[in-house]
Amino acid sequence: MPRLYKCAFCGKPIKPGTGLMYVRTDGTVLRFCSSKCFKSAIKYRRDPRKLKWTALYGRR
Repeated sequence: MPRLYKCAFCGKPIKPGTGLMYVRTDGTVLRFCSSKCFKSAIKYRRDPRKLKWTALYGRR
């Protein structure tokens, strides 16, 4: 059975065979469900708790 990963930015489950995997220089693996989440996290450094479309919205 394939493993389901959660998006590192929005928290949604990622279907097998989709999404992006980003590996930092320290070896940390971040998985993203879409390029929208990837850009928001890496390029624009947005906080997922401030965006209504994420599962982490409103958490402290």
